[in-house]
Amino acid sequence: MRKIIASTLLILASVTASAQNADKLVIDLQSLQKPSWTEQELANATLITDFVQNLMNNHNFDYILERYNDSSYVQHNRNLPDKITGLVGFLKEFVEDYPDYTYDVKHIYVDGDYVIFHSHATLKKDDRGNDKKGMNIIDIWRLEDGRIVEHWDSIQALGTLMRFYSLINGGNIQNANGVF
Repeated sequence: MRKIIASTLLILASVTASAQNADKLVIDLQSLQKPSWTEQELANATLITDFVQNLMNNHNFDYILERYNDSSYVQHNRNLPDKITGLVGFLKEFVEDYPDYTYDVKHIYVDGDYVIFHSHATLKKDDRGNDKKGMNIIDIWRLEDGRIVEHWDSIQALGTLMRFYSLINGGNIQNANGVF
């Protein structure tokens, strides 16, 4: 119990500290959390919020490798490489081309060890908030003993550029884990 509370407070402090950079999009877990969540579910949502904030919005890849590279992390998106190192490697290259790439989390759902984010991802700062640009994404993570062990997603391209990107990227299978 104390470990859960301490971890939650540590992660919340990290997310709050990242909010100091006004140019970065910040996930507002407090407004997205549900009163029905158990203490463990809140801890799981807090952990995933920290992971996504630092990976997708802050692009703090060293932090992700230090904090989250301790599990198997099975990737079920067939277009992404397996493991945290594979995910970080892919995103490092991706944000070189799209440095303003962000993840605006609209909804968070938690069921035990599963955390689900419904998000609007955009490539350009000017496209933030425009639901005709970017991608509509549903991510599902499974945690085990406070570690992220699996990830699934479903991505809907919203604009012409993202539809084209999805089309040309759709055939590059990077792992053999299957989508289910």
